[in-house]
Amino acid sequence: MTGNGWAISAHGLTKRYGSLLAVDHVDLEVPAGSIFGLLGPNGAGKTTIIKLLTGLSDITEGTASVAGHDVRRDPMHVKQRVGWVAAEVILDDDLSGWENLWLQAKLQRLTDWKGRAEKLLAYFELTDRRKHKVGTYSTGMRKKMEIALALLHQPEVIFMDEPTIGLDANVRRMLWELITGVNKEFGVTVLLTSHYIEEADRLCQRVAIIDHGKFVAIGTPSELKGRVQADFVELETSEAVTAGRLAAIPGVSSVAQQGPAWVLRVSSAEEVLPRLFQALRTDEIHRINVEKPSLESVFIDLTGKRIDQAGSDVQDYRKFYMNVRRARQ
Repeated sequence: MTGNGWAISAHGLTKRYGSLLAVDHVDLEVPAGSIFGLLGPNGAGKTTIIKLLTGLSDITEGTASVAGHDVRRDPMHVKQRVGWVAAEVILDDDLSGWENLWLQAKLQRLTDWKGRAEKLLAYFELTDRRKHKVGTYSTGMRKKMEIALALLHQPEVIFMDEPTIGLDANVRRMLWELITGVNKEFGVTVLLTSHYIEEADRLCQRVAIIDHGKFVAIGTPSELKGRVQADFVELETSEAVTAGRLAAIPGVSSVAQQGPAWVLRVSSAEEVLPRLFQALRTDEIHRINVEKPSLESVFIDLTGKRIDQAGSDVQDYRKFYMNVRRARQ
């Protein structure tokens, strides 16, 4: 931890791949012991930021410090002080839980690791499955083992990149409880990337909303939601409906088209909806959705898009995870 209380500090952080500006002069300060969220669509630059902060990718411009060490000047000390939880649960299914911990200890050249491993197995309620092959574990148990591996070397910071993607609702909520518990129990700082609105809102003390490599807003969830003094109405209509017709409805302050849908910024959904139904025929409205102030509405307000529709790139998490494991050697 740095003397000023920041576990992560970055200024002007930039990454270019040829002509592509993947991360655009980002400023980031994450208090030690907190859970910080990077919220944005796939392809927004979230994983690239983690690569830069962990020394897995060279910084084009700017500076970054993690766990008190300069990422550019001292990348190996940074790697020794950070943990990693990938989007996918990637373990050796042919090895037992204990053998996976042993392998992780070997990769990190840990000597006095067994006591720590025992405590982690007990904390995650995996002691009775320690000799069972990981291939027999449930999804929730595999996620617990993944976090145990990330904690084995007692990191100061853990990066969790889309840790709940693809999980069903019950497992996702179980993992939320684990993330909160790990943060409190082990005092570790968590930087979490996600495109799930509810996840960032529930877990994170502070959130940065990212789009096209830029931070478009940063603050506590309450602060971010408080800045949007409007509701949003999303609707799909017949081709006969035009932007002009929608903009003419009293209470509609802006109209944007996103794919097959219209996104209306309105003063109050309760007031505008009756007027909308008066202005349009029933057969002209195919679908309608109301978005009250939320992190989703903040993203819509700032970008004109919904988070789940703003990006489509899928990261190669398996390859990234293997790079992390190699870097620890």
